[in-house]
Amino acid sequence: MQGSHDVASEHVPLLASKLKKQRTPLPKFQIGILMLLQLAEPISSMCIYPFINQLIRELNISGGDETKVGYYAGLIESIFFATEALTVMRWSRLSDRIGRKPVILIGLFGLCISMLAFGLSRTFWTLVIRRVSSNSNSICHFHRCICGMLNGNLGVMKSMIAELTDSTNMAQGFSLIPIVWCVGATIGPFMGGALARPHERFPGVFSGIFWERYPYFLPCAAAATFTAGTFLFILIFLDETLPRRLSHAKASTSATDSSTSQRNPEPTMASQNVPSSAMVPIHSLLTPSIIVPLANYGMLSLVEIALLSLQPLYYSTPTELGGLSFTPSVIGSWVALFGFVNGSFQALFFAPIVERIGPKRMFLVSVSCFVPIFATFPILSLIVRLRGVDAVVWVLLSCQMVLMVIMDMSFGCIFMFITSAAPSKNSLGAINGMGQTLASIARAIGPAMSTSLFALSEQYHLLGGNAVYIFLVVLASGFVYLASHLPDELQDRDEASA
Repeated sequence: MQGSHDVASEHVPLLASKLKKQRTPLPKFQIGILMLLQLAEPISSMCIYPFINQLIRELNISGGDETKVGYYAGLIESIFFATEALTVMRWSRLSDRIGRKPVILIGLFGLCISMLAFGLSRTFWTLVIRRVSSNSNSICHFHRCICGMLNGNLGVMKSMIAELTDSTNMAQGFSLIPIVWCVGATIGPFMGGALARPHERFPGVFSGIFWERYPYFLPCAAAATFTAGTFLFILIFLDETLPRRLSHAKASTSATDSSTSQRNPEPTMASQNVPSSAMVPIHSLLTPSIIVPLANYGMLSLVEIALLSLQPLYYSTPTELGGLSFTPSVIGSWVALFGFVNGSFQALFFAPIVERIGPKRMFLVSVSCFVPIFATFPILSLIVRLRGVDAVVWVLLSCQMVLMVIMDMSFGCIFMFITSAAPSKNSLGAINGMGQTLASIARAIGPAMSTSLFALSEQYHLLGGNAVYIFLVVLASGFVYLASHLPDELQDRDEASA
């Protein structure tokens, strides 16, 4: 390697070559290990969705006022992301210094502990604290916060995928993120709905005062067990991908091999390719080519989490208050079905569609689906009030599911834009940290925003109880405009420093 391929410059774009390259095979084993991490996140975060609103009612947090359930549900969901936003950038920057693997292990440990704590919570503030660390009530609030503070895994994981792929297989690598998330989004809600209140569902096995006092501990414990298994698997089998650490190791080996050669020493290839140990300053990354993809990721996170938080509240709310009156088991089964359909579709069609029509066009089509998705809610409410939950309702719910499947393709696309915006491999951790920080802030705002607006709309009958949906439709329309500012094409990644 000579000339422009000698050294990785901090200012050389990662995506530079326009030549058609033969696709590089994915490092399947290492990518597969990272997907275990991706699977643990939605299982832990979404297993509480089927029962969180019922838990709030049973703990009498809302004082028996059904219209206030949304306020508390939104706060519990938001607190995790609020604390994550305060720390995720530091975790990503730390991973640029000490390596990706140690940071991931710390996050998994915190997630496991917080989930156990959430299942043992009996007050609202525990739920909030544990939701930061995983899940809970009085103690739950505290542990939820801890979970958020320790959790920098998603940004670090994306950096590792970027370091394991190149321009020819990046779409394949990042397409796995929403696919595996969908699998977790299938398992998590199903687990939450099926294992909640086990003393009633399986009295022969789970009888006793403990299960009556902590009826939602079992699904939390099951999620924590999976997280613990993921921790051990990553500890044993995951390889470090941070270029600087790898290059230093190669340089040390080369120096040892050449220690006997003293005549006219020349720099080894490994030492030539050692990236600078200095981290890229954040202010140097605040350019339009980076800000636009990050802003789109933040907006996508805001609108998507607003939708995901609104859905279970809408499903569980009594029909006279504008909901569907679904039970936790029905909610869990429906959300799990969506996860299965979504994951299957992403696995089969994401990469071919993106390669055919391009990531920007796919992203625009995907985020445009938010508008009809939100518009479906008031139509469903009207039909249920007039006719009850009948076949027409299930048809509309199915149409909404199809739109959500198309919408979910936007995540794989935006990850590609963010990775392509990195000016060097040494800046991947920082850029993914910035993106995850924006996403965490958005996901802290989104749940409280949508569920509180839902509660306000019903409590004060704003715009016929539909104010929340009108607001979200307007927000989604603005998002489509923002998405139009993404670059038309992705450049090929420069692999010179790989």
